[in-house]
Amino acid sequence: MNKEIYVQQIFSSIAKRYDFLNSLLSLNLDRSWREFAVQLSGASTDSSVLDVCAGTGELAAAYAEAIGQHASVLSTDFCFSMLAVGQEKFKNRNTSFFIPIEADTLSLPFQDDTFEIVSVGFGIRNVSHLQKGISEMIRVTIPGGRVVVLEFTQPAVPVIKHAYYLYFKKVLPLIGNLISKNRHDAYGYLPSSVMEFPDCYQLKMIMEECGLVNVSYYLRTFGIVAVHVGSKR
Repeated sequence: MNKEIYVQQIFSSIAKRYDFLNSLLSLNLDRSWREFAVQLSGASTDSSVLDVCAGTGELAAAYAEAIGQHASVLSTDFCFSMLAVGQEKFKNRNTSFFIPIEADTLSLPFQDDTFEIVSVGFGIRNVSHLQKGISEMIRVTIPGGRVVVLEFTQPAVPVIKHAYYLYFKKVLPLIGNLISKNRHDAYGYLPSSVMEFPDCYQLKMIMEECGLVNVSYYLRTFGIVAVHVGSKR
């Protein structure tokens, strides 16, 4: 089974409990991480925003809170079940910010140079080809626009790193799979996907190799999460 199909099956199976589990397993810090990413994006009231690997729309909601509840943020994901949960969750809000589009980040259905900000939160490590995914994000960004990547990373401080590995490899899969009763071992996949993902500096280099300039990254919560921001020429 290829990675794309496997990831789709995983997220389809946990879609209805995804938000609850994320908040629980991140000790409710995931919201502050998204808010920080939006802040670094420089989004303003007239910004055009695309959120890829959008899942249930929590990052789109963070953009809406920052730039106004009448903001329109396009949200793409290749897992329809995740988008459906987001659509149900936001349907009673007096806003149009969550506009879900089922689409693969490796082949986005938009013209070149369309959005001022293209972002991804905790999703880029799930694409089957990292460089191609980032290149697609860049393609649909306008010249001078920004690409923002919020993702888990591996802390550098040995004590923190040891505790982090213990939590991710032992505690998180146990709690996650117990609560979600997931047959695809989604919370066993999460630690392995993080451990196999490039570190902060490597991701910075990849983003630059894909064509972004002025790439910087910012660490949060003892270095377990990083926000990378780069500009399109």
